[in-house]
Amino acid sequence: MSTTVSATHAPTPTAAALLRTGSAATVAAAVATAVVATAGQAVGISTDVSGMPIPASGFAVMTVIFAVLGLVIAVALRQFAHRPRTAWLRTTVALTVLSLVPDALADAAVSTKLLLMLTHVVAAVIVIPAVARRLS
Repeated sequence: MSTTVSATHAPTPTAAALLRTGSAATVAAAVATAVVATAGQAVGISTDVSGMPIPASGFAVMTVIFAVLGLVIAVALRQFAHRPRTAWLRTTVALTVLSLVPDALADAAVSTKLLLMLTHVVAAVIVIPAVARRLS
């Protein structure tokens, strides 16, 4: 008995590979959002929301929390979705757009709102494609 692998069907990546890639992207996104927040502060953009400043570490922590939630979604989609990559892209782009709503409504200066939104986009640009590459 022999096993033949079709050239048209790539092997399905393991959940471990997905989690490794997702974890690396999560760390990169957390660092990137903290750097963006720090750079914004350096050029005079406040990170005060409702009178309370958000520290750069707060951007990193929230990025990790939501990226891990995203990884849970990716693992579920990998298991249950007919086309996990397509489902991932649609879901995460929609969630990224929705994540901008609280920033737009925040009790903060316009520049602060834009900085907050930028950090969401930065995180999404790092995490979404990295995870998508691991989904078939």
